[in-house]
Amino acid sequence: MTRRIFVLLLLISLGVGSCVPAWGAGNTNALSTPPVPISSPTPFQPVGSTPQIVAPEISMTPSLPAQLWISPAVPGSLRQMVLASGLREVADRSAADVILDTTPGPGAETLAAVWVYALVVPFPTVADAIPADELRRFWTGQSQGLFSGRPILMAESTYQGMVAIWGLPAPSAVRIAAEGELLDTAWVERDAWAIVPFEALEPRWKVLTIDQQSPLRNDFNPENYPLTINYYFSPELAYLPSTNRDPSKLTVLVMTGVTALVRATAARMEELGVLFPGRDIGHILRSADLTHISNEIPFASNCPFPNANSLSLQFCSDPDYIALLEDIGTDIVEITGNHFQDYGSEATLLTLDMYDQRGWPYYGGGRNLRDSLKAITLTHNGNQFAFIGCNPVGPGFAWATSTQPGAAPCNDYGWMVAEINRLEAEGYLVVATLQYNEYYIHTATETQVRDFGRLADAGAVIVSGSQAHFPQAMTFWGDSFIHYGLGNLFFDQMDIPVIGTRREFVDRHVFYDGHHISTELLTFMLEDYARPRPMTDYERRDLLEDIFAASGW
Repeated sequence: MTRRIFVLLLLISLGVGSCVPAWGAGNTNALSTPPVPISSPTPFQPVGSTPQIVAPEISMTPSLPAQLWISPAVPGSLRQMVLASGLREVADRSAADVILDTTPGPGAETLAAVWVYALVVPFPTVADAIPADELRRFWTGQSQGLFSGRPILMAESTYQGMVAIWGLPAPSAVRIAAEGELLDTAWVERDAWAIVPFEALEPRWKVLTIDQQSPLRNDFNPENYPLTINYYFSPELAYLPSTNRDPSKLTVLVMTGVTALVRATAARMEELGVLFPGRDIGHILRSADLTHISNEIPFASNCPFPNANSLSLQFCSDPDYIALLEDIGTDIVEITGNHFQDYGSEATLLTLDMYDQRGWPYYGGGRNLRDSLKAITLTHNGNQFAFIGCNPVGPGFAWATSTQPGAAPCNDYGWMVAEINRLEAEGYLVVATLQYNEYYIHTATETQVRDFGRLADAGAVIVSGSQAHFPQAMTFWGDSFIHYGLGNLFFDQMDIPVIGTRREFVDRHVFYDGHHISTELLTFMLEDYARPRPMTDYERRDLLEDIFAASGW
């Protein structure tokens, strides 16, 4: 039975006809009424579930589709989905057989759809969060907080939806803009903010948390989130998308910088325990669906006891240290590092065996040249990913050959561009990483811009520099996000050889239904030569301001 016939038969079974009276006048055009502050906001509707409705057997077939009135508070994406069912939209609510609105009418006792919205700002914004009470006070014209004096940008349908749950705002609280113009308008004004539906998220927006809740997180609960709007059919129908944020379509990937469990870091692990470096951030890394680790160092059975003051640059790690990588939830290992062959092929092959035993796919290196050039692919929640990487700087002995394991050489990037082209054409979200030349500066060099940009042009959605001991700039390149260098994750550079090596980025990339929708910049500070911790507010602001300036923002 087709969807249209199903809906029409259901309407007949419910006794719905053109004589159904309208329920309540409603606010069909809230903008025509001057906004006034409210003293008692409308409470949120409870979140329930939609029972499955089975259409009874009916012998007659109606000749015309039911007539539907859609509230102006319904977002465009939901409107299109509903109209695709074959219902015919009418402008006169009183003439409608079916009503779609933010409040239930007769015959709609059960919640039909939960629509999630996000409070957003331009990506290069330092602020991260706002209390729900402050946002509500701003709506009523009483707040002097973070964005005081800046109206919230939103599309007309979003405004109508917010009015439905919060009442009319203060005259200065909201500015209506066309849905397709919100992002550009906010970026031009820079300190602007906006409310958009979840499906409108894209990486140039930064999502602000509200009372520690963000729709980008796996632990998100729409019931406890103030920007959730409920929609109902009256009378109740079986056809309606249940939500615009389906957790089964969401993937959170964290990308990290240099891991080198050597020297003073290794000495601290021997003294304070192998898991010590992950003490303050392990839970953050584990919370991701996919955790990427760029481990530059081989595990060697003959690795000597670590010397914190060693001047040698020939590195290895005790095999027992892999327990740290297990503890932080490693899922994917990058092996583009130029120290990967420091202890010879036996240690390199041992390291790859250890990854294989744990089921960790690795890329950017391998057992021989052919193995090193391969991309790895995986699927999570319907999102298809491909990871590919290479090392353009050597040294020569670190590169894989036809007979020797090692890191993948970049050569002229031609093979990598071709492979990214192929993977992107097959529907993969390609993440490309480089073990590039080391620069202790925030800005990207001309050669970095050229080479990273080439991979973005080829179709990589994320291009990330894994080499950096010093955090570097970032940019949006077409539809791609480039971060030229994240800084260290686990390495002992306590502001050595320059001030700033203690500062670290971990990038939390969020994907939904086959698209990259957001990047969150996590910021850590190295302590004890081994242990990153989340930055203080002051430290985070200082780093973000430096990096945004270096990025030209």
